[in-house]
Amino acid sequence: MAVKDNGIKNLQNSDPEIIEKILDGEPAFFEILIRKNNGFLYKLGRAYGYNHHDTEDLMQETYLDAFKHLDSFQNRSSFKTWIHKIMLNKCHYKKSKFNYRNELPVDHIMDKSVPMFSSGNRETEKEVINSELRHVIEQALERIPFDYRMVFSLREMNGLNVADTAEVMGISENNVKVRLNRARGMLRNEVQKMYLPGDLFEFHLTYCNRLTESVMSAISRDMLS
Repeated sequence: MAVKDNGIKNLQNSDPEIIEKILDGEPAFFEILIRKNNGFLYKLGRAYGYNHHDTEDLMQETYLDAFKHLDSFQNRSSFKTWIHKIMLNKCHYKKSKFNYRNELPVDHIMDKSVPMFSSGNRETEKEVINSELRHVIEQALERIPFDYRMVFSLREMNGLNVADTAEVMGISENNVKVRLNRARGMLRNEVQKMYLPGDLFEFHLTYCNRLTESVMSAISRDMLS
């Protein structure tokens, strides 16, 4: 069920073009939509409080649900906004149904801890520091109140604009702005300046390929059954 090499294979084609192809009987093009949105949905699930494996499960459910109801997508909002809303509903439902409890990190940062690398290769030291900074920020985000964390995730990490964030969250645009400002204030300024929000909870290529293949295989099975 591979995507044909007919000039629309790359990720730069518009979502309406891709959706039109899928609805015209070429479901393999759904793979492009998956790859376009994997990173966004992963960050949303992790920001909600789910661990890696639960987030992957929710992503797969979201994609399968979106594929089954793709003909109901009316282009009133962007596909990115639509798929975010489905994912957020899945997160809500899972928490409500299974009384899901957020997993809180137990690692602690010691003020007098010794750096892992005090000399030697500066590039290696930089990589270690960046990794630790990312971990610190992710922990800080998990500690701020849910409503603020979700707005921060949608706006800063996933790049949704104010209107789309308001639509996904079901709140006013003014509330989006207020919550985002408060979320920023809850994070340590020096940490916020040292790392880009968009790099948090990265969905690595290995996971992306695996999840994409899993969703497309499920779609193939459903179509053959």
